[in-house]
Amino acid sequence: MYALAATPLPTPTPTVDPQLVTPGPGGFTVIAILVVLVALLVADMLRRVRRTRYRAEANEALDAEEEAARRDGSADAEEDSAAEVDDDADPRA
Repeated sequence: MYALAATPLPTPTPTVDPQLVTPGPGGFTVIAILVVLVALLVADMLRRVRRTRYRAEANEALDAEEEAARRDGSADAEEDSAAEVDDDADPRA
């Protein structure tokens, strides 16, 4: 058991210089540009989605107004036709 404790643990020797495998200023620049581009892309996407949602809401409101006008128009037409029927009646009767 003493022999196991006396055996030194091997330490790995680096085969690659750590300075050669770091991204450096060029890597930082590329990542910074990518972050800015992605942020602009997300902002543009959110703007387009918001515009699409507003257009859909506006179209729904216009459809509701047209439907209400159509219903009011049909109600007015029914009242006009009822008035015409009364006008067509013989006043002597």
